Amino acid sequence: MCRPAVVPITEARPREETLVDIATRYGFAVGDHVVYPSHGVGQIVRIESHTIGEQALQMFVISFEKERMTLRVPVGKASTSGMRRLSSPEKMDAAVTALKGRARARRVMWSRRAQEYEAKLNSGDPVSIAEVVRDLHRNVGQPDQSYSERQMYEAALERLAREFAAVQKIEPSQAAERLEKVLRAA
Repeated sequence: MCRPAVVPITEARPREETLVDIATRYGFAVGDHVVYPSHGVGQIVRIESHTIGEQALQMFVISFEKERMTLRVPVGKASTSGMRRLSSPEKMDAAVTALKGRARARRVMWSRRAQEYEAKLNSGDPVSIAEVVRDLHRNVGQPDQSYSERQMYEAALERLAREFAAVQKIEPSQAAERLEKVLRAA
């Protein structure tokens, strides 16, 4: 009598999670544009794995082309660091609406206002950044700005314009022109 060959049953091993799987689990992928609060809009160019001590650490590598800067953010710390996806078109519309509002004229010392503006700018929230742009914008015939006010205005406008451009899929220079047009009309 013929006996069938005995084939050992192998246990199905779970597939090892790849760096792409890890990134996807956190809601990001290579090529995505993201906003990092203190730097603005960047693009995830790759995901790296580094061994620090005896622990493997996966990191998003984010390129900020304008600043010629590369930032590495641990995958597990992405959300707690404030890194987020680009705003929705509705959120950007809310930011443009904030630009149309009246500037808050405050009689507080510049150093105090500068701290508040810096906090709003570093929050990464487009509506808060739009408020900074609106409050620091000066039309023709208005008093001149100090150097530090002008620097903060330009930084806020640039950061808002870059996110607006990424959401609208236009060039940042076009976005800045559109935003300044809204400010002049307000």
